[in-house]
Amino acid sequence: MSNNHSDHLPSTHPKIRTSKVGVLLVNLGTPDGCDTRSVKRYLAEFLSDRRVIELTPWLWQPILRGIILNTRPSKSAKAYQQVWMKDIDESPLRYYTRMQAEKLREKINDTTGNLNIDWAMRYGNPSIKKQLLNLKEQGCERILIMPMYPQYSATTTASVNDRVLDVLKTLRWQPAIRTVPPYFQEPSYIKALGKSITDYLENCEQKPDVILSSYHGLPKEYFDKGDPYYCHCVKTNRLLRESLGMDEDTFQMSFQSRFGPKKWLEPYTVEILKILAKEGKKVAVIMPGFSVDCLETLEEMNMQNREIFIEHGGEHYDFIPCLNDSTESIDMLDALVRNELQGWV
Repeated sequence: MSNNHSDHLPSTHPKIRTSKVGVLLVNLGTPDGCDTRSVKRYLAEFLSDRRVIELTPWLWQPILRGIILNTRPSKSAKAYQQVWMKDIDESPLRYYTRMQAEKLREKINDTTGNLNIDWAMRYGNPSIKKQLLNLKEQGCERILIMPMYPQYSATTTASVNDRVLDVLKTLRWQPAIRTVPPYFQEPSYIKALGKSITDYLENCEQKPDVILSSYHGLPKEYFDKGDPYYCHCVKTNRLLRESLGMDEDTFQMSFQSRFGPKKWLEPYTVEILKILAKEGKKVAVIMPGFSVDCLETLEEMNMQNREIFIEHGGEHYDFIPCLNDSTESIDMLDALVRNELQGWV
């Protein structure tokens, strides 16, 4: 791709860089630190998103500012401290997302210098706005946005796209934008998940009776309004189960991270674990809806829910990590990104 548009401009024209293509991986977000103040700032941004909490602001903001942000941050900070990567002072989500971008850059190995790959967070830092402006400053006239959520939901994928468009609205000269569609049924994704499970089964000390596939929950009313997230999770689970040659008793699915009093997607992970514990089942848990390990996988699933399982009589509980920056993960990202960049590079 040529990078010489400016060669034909008058000498008085403002200096510009053009003709590059950008790729921006966007994950959910993370606080800058595991202290209460940082977590409070992060939660304030996250829980103020109308895509996440659909209550009208006049009703929700007093609850958020008056109750939740005065009670939840300290509790969440303690949870973050359990999984914080203290040697590099980063959350696992930030570390693995950055590593995915770096390894994808190495995998694609663009020798022309015309393809820039970076990463951002929907909430927290580095922000979508900062990274989009940075890519534009580097001369990216086309930018591919990859929301790092395999299954689409308005609370995640749509929120990323909303924010991208909000930033574009402030620009006089906008880059062209593409977004990677949800990849819940893409062969490269199912293959990567399947490989992580077969690797675990080949190396575990005791074979599990049940592999529990746990997805992040969603208020049921969001599904009733038309959000396809539940259907995408079911499709992923069926394809993954079939690829492993397992039946529905051996490979089950559930939903975690319920918040608030309303009904969420069922079955609830905690309730399934209680049943499996009482039945004396050996369990391994996997979280296909998370592209990298984070608070919800490392602290909630691997710590909290392990304790609940043991408290209810369970004895064998294994945790299968997310794809993170594994070879299979980078191969999958490479396949998805290359497919969407066709015609651009």
